[in-house]
Amino acid sequence: MHVGFPGLGTVINVVTIVAGALLGMWVGHRIPQRTRSVVTDCLGLTTLLVAGLSAVSVTDTALRDAVGPGVPVLVVLGSLLIGSITGSMLRIEERLAGLAGILHEWTARRGGGAAGDTGGGVSGDADTHADRERFIEGWLSASLLFCVGPLAILGSLSDGLGRGIDQLTLKSVLDGFAALAFASSFGVGVLLSAVSVGVIQGLWTLLGVVLGSLLPDAHIAALTATGGLLLVGIGLRLLRIREVPVGDMLPALLVAPILTQAIVALR
Repeated sequence: MHVGFPGLGTVINVVTIVAGALLGMWVGHRIPQRTRSVVTDCLGLTTLLVAGLSAVSVTDTALRDAVGPGVPVLVVLGSLLIGSITGSMLRIEERLAGLAGILHEWTARRGGGAAGDTGGGVSGDADTHADRERFIEGWLSASLLFCVGPLAILGSLSDGLGRGIDQLTLKSVLDGFAALAFASSFGVGVLLSAVSVGVIQGLWTLLGVVLGSLLPDAHIAALTATGGLLLVGIGLRLLRIREVPVGDMLPALLVAPILTQAIVALR
């Protein structure tokens, strides 16, 4: 049963992220660096777990029936290749980093220019650069983690379709704890990821309202599986194994349902 209005689940999700991030920022300076590092590692491992659960959608029966046996993996591969090449040419990762840098400078000014009180010189510049990189990593990683997962997609669509907010309620609880852990390590960038969640999930909810029950399960499965591999990239970044340009791969999420539809039409 649907409760409230379309988008209520996303509103709850945003509130829990803000609350978690504020709490994380409040206690963050009291947590030793080694502890924050361990927390980040835990988030990286958990992200890989969620990624695996999402990627399993490549075996979804609806997707296999729609495109044929053995084809779902090719759909995901094709989506990643086409999306990544497109994103790389558009320099999405670089543009996201630039936007995050602008937001970081704005929040630094709002915060009274604390970065400028470091005494100047090389040490002050290094500290400012480190803070900027920390802000970018926190905002980008948290935004992608909160927006790409299957609960973000399926929960928002379910909300828009009028099928209830149970999935987004569960996601809100998980995101609240994740935001607390993230903010203790990355700071205010995680707080602003709530804006990303509001925009992205709001669009998914609107899509559910517009399309109604016309969106095939196969297309959702292809998108979710592709998103799972993007989450693997985030996990590798959090574990400091490899800086996968996940931002450049984001167009793959749009390509996946389109490619699935193209294959269905050709069969």
